[in-house]
Amino acid sequence: MNYEHKVQREVANWEQKMFKPPGWLEKTSKTIGNRINHLIPPKVHNIITTTIRSIVRTALFGAEYTPRRPVQSTLGLESADKEAKELFALYQKIAVAEGAGTGAGGIMLSMVDFPALIAIKMKFLFELAHVYGYDTNHFSERVFILKVFQMTFSGPENRARLLYSIMHWHIEKEQWVSDAEYSRNMDWETFQIEYRDAIDFRKMLQMVPGIGAVAGAWANYTILEELREFAMNAYRLRRLHDDFEALG
Repeated sequence: MNYEHKVQREVANWEQKMFKPPGWLEKTSKTIGNRINHLIPPKVHNIITTTIRSIVRTALFGAEYTPRRPVQSTLGLESADKEAKELFALYQKIAVAEGAGTGAGGIMLSMVDFPALIAIKMKFLFELAHVYGYDTNHFSERVFILKVFQMTFSGPENRARLLYSIMHWHIEKEQWVSDAEYSRNMDWETFQIEYRDAIDFRKMLQMVPGIGAVAGAWANYTILEELREFAMNAYRLRRLHDDFEALG
């Protein structure tokens, strides 16, 4: 079996895994998250939404996340996967250190962790795009990054829609040659609620006195691992399609 066939099987298994019924931890996390959401004042929800909107707009329109790493347009898929894993190991260490540091500082520093962790994930995704040969100076690649981010932290219904979009990106990307109305038409409220629900249970433990540092490190470790799995497989899907098209 050559490497591409191996990757095809791994990606197929990942797609099936994505839509398995939620386990006990996911159900518990969702239940607790829903209860907490009802207790959080609207003003706090607005602050979280504003934070996410600001970071996402920076990803779409700014240069802050654009990597210095050149676009690796000549790497084969196997080499790209290897480099992607090395890149992930670096960013996971950064996220773990950041989570441990803010977790040790209690509730106030844990609030700082929220935007910091998103920024770490965005930087990882932008660099990952270049590893797989996609130039983040193109607006369509930035939209793709946001779709990967959303898919990782979405519920099953939205996740299915986003996966379909990613699988047909060779067609959809044509509508994202410029910024158009993307950020104005985006459902920011749903974006932030699904993201928060996906990480709530783990990040709440970070605020518990005495275990905050350990919980913060563990939370960021697992959150980055989820992002790696989704992001690498999304780019592998694209590379399998694009490499096949190039051969044809």
